[in-house]
This record gives sequence, structure tokens and C-alpha cells, in this order.
Amino acid sequence: MVFALVLGLLWPRAARWTEGFTLPALALVMTLSTMSVSGSIFRTPRVLIGPILAGIAMNYLCLGGFLLGLTALFIRDEAIWSGFVLLAAVPPAVAVVPFTLFLNGNNTFSLVGTLGAYLAALVITPLMGVGLLGSSYINPMRLVMIMLELILLPLILSRILVWIRLAIRLEPIKGALTNWSFFILTYTIVGLNREIFLRQPLFVLPVALIAVASTFLLGWGIERVGRAFHVEPKIRVSIVLLGTLKNYGLAGGLALALFSKTTAVPATVSTVFSIVYIIWLEYEKRRGDRNSSE
Repeated sequence: MVFALVLGLLWPRAARWTEGFTLPALALVMTLSTMSVSGSIFRTPRVLIGPILAGIAMNYLCLGGFLLGLTALFIRDEAIWSGFVLLAAVPPAVAVVPFTLFLNGNNTFSLVGTLGAYLAALVITPLMGVGLLGSSYINPMRLVMIMLELILLPLILSRILVWIRLAIRLEPIKGALTNWSFFILTYTIVGLNREIFLRQPLFVLPVALIAVASTFLLGWGIERVGRAFHVEPKIRVSIVLLGTLKNYGLAGGLALALFSKTTAVPATVSTVFSIVYIIWLEYEKRRGDRNSSE
């Protein structure tokens, strides 16, 4: 991801060529990410209700509402505003589940919560997009079709790959395919917006501040509330991740497909700070583990 960012700043020439590959790359990431979803988790639907509602609430009401509130206060540029609306409207990052495992959270809770938010996104994302941006700025049917292509179709395809046992063969190269897909997306957005990043840093500053607040500040607040209500530590980790990480790749892809390269700036900047945020969470976890062992 960092290499893609640097390459986009130093050598942006190929960005216009890779722009056409952003949506297929996102569809590939979604397919690979959902291959690990086991059909056994749906055998007890009653147990799934809590995580599903939590995933939707944390992703859309908490994080989405927080982003829209800060955007209304600090953003005046129409393209950047549209970018943050798309960011608020997309489901959680696909990385929530592996990060949950890495940070010793409740993996099943995160998996079900993320999946629930993605299924809800098929309805919520188009409604938020049209409701906040208007049908004159965004084609509702095109948005619905893109959501079907990037969420529903990959879910179906992942089930087919599992059923024909091809998912097992793809497992060794899944990480590399995912990394290259994110590389294409990050490089494209940074390359197309190179002039803004290098020559208009003050233009990007409010975007960066919102990105920091929606991860570090909001995550700290969610953690404090969880402790106050005595939420189990493992579930607390899952809730923090669901409430602070958006699918920045999907938001950036939608921005490029529906609007302009400038509209993708919030997703790109937020991606950078989300990486820093995850590193910080890892550091906090290690420090907590050391303190508990002493």
C-alpha cells in the first residue's frame, strides 16, 4: 500500500490506464475475502441477529454519522463532500475480520457483523447516495448495478468457488491477489490526484483531520463506552473495528466510477491513516499484553 502511494506520486503516468481495472480489482477482493465465510454459521439464525445489528449500527449509525457530521462542519468543496458521503455509505473494510483475529477479538462476531453490513449495503448505500447527493448528481440505477457487481455477485461467486473446491486451490495465492488488487486501486487514485497531494496540501488537510478523528478519536470513544457498559473485551475489539474502518477501496472505486478523481481523495487519505491506526492498535495490544504478564 505504501509502495503504491509513493509510486503514484513519483510516476503517475499509468494511472489513467489502470483506472479501468479498479472495479474488477474490487470485485476480486470481495470474492476472495468472502471465500472464508463458512455456511455453518447460518445454521443458528437467532445467534446471528446481535452481531448483524451491531455491524450495521457501528458502521452506518456510528461511523457513517460521525463522518457526515464532521464533513458538514469542515468541508465546503463539493467533490470532497461527495467523497465523504460515499465513504459514509459503504460497508466496513474487508480487513475487519483478519484484523480481529490479529488483535485477539471475537472473529465470529466480526465476520457476521461485516457480512450483515455488506448485505445491508445493497439497500443502504444507494439510498444514502441518492438521498444525500441527489439523483441529478448520481445515477441511482448505475449505483445499484455497481453495488450488485461489487457485493452480491462476489458473494455468489465465492460460494460457487467453495462448492467446486476451487477456493482451496486459490488459498495460497489469495494474499498476493488481494495485495495487488489494492495496489492497483491505491496507485490509480494517488496517481490521478498527484497534483492535489503535492501542490495543494492545505486542500487535503481537513480531509486528513477527519480521517484521524474517525479512527483514533472515534475508536477511543467506542472503547471507553464499551468498558463503561462492561462489554466483553473480545467483542469490544470487534465493535471498535466495525465502528472505525470503512471499505475505502469500494468508496474510492465508486468515486472514480460515478464522479471524478477528486471525489476519491477522502478514500485515499483515509486509507493511509487507517494503516497507521491499525499499527497503533497493534502497539496498544502488545503493551497491554506486556503489562498483564508483569
